[in-house]
Amino acid sequence: MKVVILAAGVGSRLGHGLPKALVKLCDEKTILDHQLENLKSAGLEDIRVVIGYKGGLIKERHPDLEYVINRRYYATNTSKSLLIGIRDLDEDVIWLNGDVVFDPRILHLIMEERRENLICVDNKKVGDEEVKYNLTSDGYIKKLSKTIPDGLGEAVGINYVKRETLPVLEESLMECHDQDYFEKAIEKAIEKGEKFKALNIRDNFCIEVDFPGDLEKAKKYCKENL
Repeated sequence: MKVVILAAGVGSRLGHGLPKALVKLCDEKTILDHQLENLKSAGLEDIRVVIGYKGGLIKERHPDLEYVINRRYYATNTSKSLLIGIRDLDEDVIWLNGDVVFDPRILHLIMEERRENLICVDNKKVGDEEVKYNLTSDGYIKKLSKTIPDGLGEAVGINYVKRETLPVLEESLMECHDQDYFEKAIEKAIEKGEKFKALNIRDNFCIEVDFPGDLEKAKKYCKENL
């Protein structure tokens, strides 16, 4: 299984002048450090990172990882970073945003359910910024975007796709506009007949660090779980 981490963005809303993957949480540990520890604790060590903005700083800190580059990071969104990240792969893939701080038990939930494509979700109250979802009657993703009016919670930015679905996902990512999030490609793949099960992360901590308030919550979690 391959892990793809999307870490090409500028992170302008956080305002640190660094890739968000390199923002420090606690005890000199960065968001990416935290992610790598979690992945390795779950036996996931085949890791590819999509870099762009100041990507050399990420390579400097973690020279042994595999890297691919989104050279148009300044003009594209996560759909195009994921396209670059999965291109040429022929295996199951877990992918995650490079700004997600999460409980490693989420990875174990994925490993238990990996017979199907998975979108990790929660049932918390959501606002305008969160990627929301709704479901079919049998528990599969129906819609996935920031604009859903009847969202059941947040899609938290950690997902799994089976090898057999990769060609359809890649085709769908190619159809996306530059500024589309990868969730648009998932909706396109669903329209083509693919199914993505909603995997509830239960009470396990998970937050995308977009704003200073998110970072404070992530730092608090890190300090409590050293």
